[in-house]
Amino acid sequence: MFPSDVRAQEAVSSMQVSLLYGRSGIRVALPVDADVTLIGKPEMPRLDDPVTAVRQALTRSPGSDETPGLQQIADGAASACIAICDITRPVPNQLFLRPMVETLVAAGVPLDQITVLVATGLHRPNLGDELAELVGDPWVLENVKVVNHDALCDEDHIDLGRTATRQTPIKIDRRFVQADVRIATGLVEPHFMAGYSGGRKVIAPGLAHADTIRTFHNHQFMSNPAAANCNLDRNPLHEEQLEIVARIGGAYALNTVIDEHRNLSMVNFGEITASHREAVSFIERYCRVAVPRPFPTVVTSAAGYPLDKTYYQTVKGMVGAMDILQPGGNLIIASQCGEGLGSNAYAAAQTTLTRLGPEGFLRSIRDKPFADIDEWQTQMQTKATQQGNVYLYSSLPPESRALTGVMISDDLEATIRASVDASACKRVAVIPEGPYVIPFVQDPGSPGGPWG
Repeated sequence: MFPSDVRAQEAVSSMQVSLLYGRSGIRVALPVDADVTLIGKPEMPRLDDPVTAVRQALTRSPGSDETPGLQQIADGAASACIAICDITRPVPNQLFLRPMVETLVAAGVPLDQITVLVATGLHRPNLGDELAELVGDPWVLENVKVVNHDALCDEDHIDLGRTATRQTPIKIDRRFVQADVRIATGLVEPHFMAGYSGGRKVIAPGLAHADTIRTFHNHQFMSNPAAANCNLDRNPLHEEQLEIVARIGGAYALNTVIDEHRNLSMVNFGEITASHREAVSFIERYCRVAVPRPFPTVVTSAAGYPLDKTYYQTVKGMVGAMDILQPGGNLIIASQCGEGLGSNAYAAAQTTLTRLGPEGFLRSIRDKPFADIDEWQTQMQTKATQQGNVYLYSSLPPESRALTGVMISDDLEATIRASVDASACKRVAVIPEGPYVIPFVQDPGSPGGPWG
């Protein structure tokens, strides 16, 4: 008997499933004889009044009703900087940015001394209509300075030395570091390197200089087994991020959690580490899903828009699903990739991968203290391709497909059909939300195992 968070169905007729794909999703008919397991989160709570929930969150912090809210924290401050995630994350900025700005103004912070800083990391800037979509509130764009972080601009960063643990350079955007009130905002969800997104990750790599980002995305960090989905314990990225937050003098955070329909499930505000810890405790009950055995065929997505705008982000879906893939099995991922591969730097890394092969690529990066920009995503891709065969269904043009380093599916249903026909068994796992759900194989006889 499967637990409540795994929905199993033996197909007795042509079964259709919906995968997140682009803005509208995609319907896929599965083979009649397939033994299909749909893997999704248990039903998550949905806040009936998100606007009120945000305003209430801003008045109190995790841990104690006596902890001051934002207005008390900002009392007497002369400036504030609010960091927001870039367009690749579906953060509900439209719900909280204006209330946050209004609260800061009510505390006495001048409106012209409040900056909204887009935490792009090494991603491209968000401009024009895309920036308007990201912010989600014309009032904010009209009344507050909204700017993009630029990891390659030396003058924009303050050098705070190196971390004591691993000697990572600490260079963070000065607009954030020098603000009297520092607030990171974001979405807490599984992350295939840092364990979970949100909180401290919005600062580093979000607001970090390229030297910082390229250090803790080098081969040594990425190959550490603790740098994995849903794991913070001894995760080297998480530990460096916490040390960086402490070095800049701390910060506050507003963290959100959304359900599979992008409705707000949870929001909190407070000291950045406590806020993030509380949000992780909430989401981990839903995003980690146990299954009793691996599957020879796994069908997943790259989480749809905005995450599947590029192939670069698609790798997260591959890595998120690989732990339930039977060795040598077929992992089939649907990702629209409407903006192509990603950056030119990423295309260069993929070119090296296709020229040298996975082992040759890994040898070529093993001793670099600074990873080349975006090559860490190529390194993460090799984790999935070492587990089995990866097939990509996308809108990529032929010249880009050649650089993916995976097999191409022109017909998603036919690829699934061929995988089922080639398998000794007919088990198929389907993960409609892609990397927002992290399945893992749990021995049914293990203590506390749901099949015991």
